[in-house]
Amino acid sequence: MGELRKAAPEVMQAFSGLAKAATAEGVLSTKTKELIALGISVAIRCDGCIAFHARAAARHGATREEIAETLGMSVYMGGGPSAVYGGIAMEAFDQMKAEIDAKQGG
Repeated sequence: MGELRKAAPEVMQAFSGLAKAATAEGVLSTKTKELIALGISVAIRCDGCIAFHARAAARHGATREEIAETLGMSVYMGGGPSAVYGGIAMEAFDQMKAEIDAKQGG
């Protein structure tokens, strides 16, 4: 995305603003919004999105159990392909959570 930011800075700045507005705390917490985004990432099979939103969910305090339920919904909505990507997402979350916990000393 860095190269796209250089090539189309106005578009990417607008996209960044959209992301900030969409993930801001509101009636739904940012954590809940990241879980939704992770579920959608799995359903649409976007590897980069899975990595980004798995890390964001971990940063916002999502538990493995919350991730599992989110991925269960993705499989329900997306069938077999989502089951494959759900496994990838669970592994990504576990890795991201371990990195965050290690940095925080926990």
